[in-house]
Amino acid sequence: MTCHVCGVIMKSALSDIPFKRGDHSMVIFKNLPVHQCENCREYLIEDSVMQRVDIILERSNAAAELEIVSFAA
Repeated sequence: MTCHVCGVIMKSALSDIPFKRGDHSMVIFKNLPVHQCENCREYLIEDSVMQRVDIILERSNAAAELEIVSFAA
């Protein structure tokens, strides 16, 4: 898979990525599997991983300002 920004080949990696739930709420996923460009650091999340992220976000505490979730593959 090549990076849609710079064209370099993307490699599998684990990354910590924040997702904003609302105006005052954020969930940080630690060790999220992604495809990441070694040149420009752009990343892509596979559909199957994003589906699990969506489920976890739905179940997260909406009242919490910040929540950190360890993503287990």
